[in-house]
Amino acid sequence: MVIDMDALREHIVKSLKGGQAFVSYKTALEDVKPELRGVRPNEAIHSVYEELEHMRRAQKDLLDFALEPDWKPAKWPEGFWPEPRHVPTEVEWKNTLNGFFKDQNRTVKFAKDPNIDLLSLVPQTENTYLRELMLIIEHNSYHFGKILDIRKSLGDWK
Repeated sequence: MVIDMDALREHIVKSLKGGQAFVSYKTALEDVKPELRGVRPNEAIHSVYEELEHMRRAQKDLLDFALEPDWKPAKWPEGFWPEPRHVPTEVEWKNTLNGFFKDQNRTVKFAKDPNIDLLSLVPQTENTYLRELMLIIEHNSYHFGKILDIRKSLGDWK
């Protein structure tokens, strides 16, 4: 069986962007009420900001792991989560939002790059490039669903 890599890349890109099985990331994140960005519905649940900042950090880490030869892991958990209950300023929110989409676009370029064999191993690892892309898709989808539930519980979703 021959794998159509162009078709595979397009499926990956669609999954990275969202909007197929669920609303797009852009649609769901563009109008979060500023006063609710740092609010936790209860102590056991993160805020929208905490979830998005975690997504941004994890996506960047996974991307750097795959593409940067000098990658060094961030410390867990502080390298992957913002300070608990932190209420972001407008600048922090925009930096998180823009950073997430900047790295999402970088991930899309990575997925589309014909010079990267998605089935080959990331140097010095036992992981394929495809695995790293799938982790980004899975991780973002999981936390994105949480963001939508948080917004619903705060009365900030349609």
